[in-house]
Amino acid sequence: MSVAVSTLDGADLLDAYQAGQSSVFVSPRGTLLAEGVHSEVNTSGLADLPEQVAAVFGTCGHPVRTVIGAVPFAPDAPARLVVPRRLRRAPVLGAAPAVPAASAARESLPPIPDPGYVAAVARAVEEIQAGVYTKVVLARALRLAAPGFDPAPVVRALAYGGAGTYTFGIDLGGGRTLLGASPELQVARHGRTVSANPLAGSIPRSTDPAEDARRAAGLLESAKDLHEHTFASEAVAEGLRPYCRNLRVPSEPTLTATPTMWHLGSRITGEIVDPDVSSLALATALHPTPAVCGTPPAAARRAIAELEPFDRGFFAGMVGWADADGDGEWAVTIRCATAGPEGLDVYAGAGIVAASDPHAELAETTAKLGTMLTALGVFNVA
Repeated sequence: MSVAVSTLDGADLLDAYQAGQSSVFVSPRGTLLAEGVHSEVNTSGLADLPEQVAAVFGTCGHPVRTVIGAVPFAPDAPARLVVPRRLRRAPVLGAAPAVPAASAARESLPPIPDPGYVAAVARAVEEIQAGVYTKVVLARALRLAAPGFDPAPVVRALAYGGAGTYTFGIDLGGGRTLLGASPELQVARHGRTVSANPLAGSIPRSTDPAEDARRAAGLLESAKDLHEHTFASEAVAEGLRPYCRNLRVPSEPTLTATPTMWHLGSRITGEIVDPDVSSLALATALHPTPAVCGTPPAAARRAIAELEPFDRGFFAGMVGWADADGDGEWAVTIRCATAGPEGLDVYAGAGIVAASDPHAELAETTAKLGTMLTALGVFNVA
């Protein structure tokens, strides 16, 4: 990856992040700080995105040959991908400063009433049982007033707090920022190695160690959650198979922990066949996965349009970077918020299958909202 030489470490790059002037992406491989905009990728949707990025690399005449940004959920909505004026990279974050325990704070959140969501889940279960589709992911959105809000301290707290494997603060332009901490890797390519980690099947964590262990063990044995996870894992494997050889797909999921949730995850790896297939091309081939949409995708999209009373925007899209060599990392845009002049929109979703209980899905989405609400310091939501 082409980057400007920097002596800063990951903590320094996080400290240098300024919302509205830069974007930051933190992963297990290191921290990237993108400052300013040299070129922007102009695209009307998902279909031609990898080609448009390649065209920008070929014509921008800039030594930084990397894009960073976000792709929305809707396939016909414009992405926000830019070649920055300067891109700095640092190793993984070192020791974290003292931060509150997100899981403990999450336990203090009261239930967030949402009768509309409960009704939407109940209708989805009826349609699944009638054979209209097999799974759909239904989301909730909370609007919070936030005059003068600065995303930077929240992004730093998420990066240090272990709230997710992939932390991001992406400048969307117009005074808007996409921020969050996603536990889910959509796809990464480093050299010839391709990896993905679909997550599906979840349960809220507990601050009581014994209860937390019981919930984790129960998730591994839950027929409903294992069924839901199978949809996501098989879809990602099928999406990658045309591009990869030696594809390794776990026969059973393992546990992935965040401070607020236990998830079922499957680490899928393979070797790229055609070196001209970039990480972004792989990511667009997988988007959207059943973990954020459902199956079959077309029917699930129709259900989402009918049952969700808001535009997802960049929620349930993908966020990350790609360079001119084809390498890159793309996380699924979950556990996130969009901040702007109009306030903060916070999102969370849950996978609905035939055995779903509407009130349990409400509790799951409340726990997932807890990641962002805790980082924002919000503990009481009417």
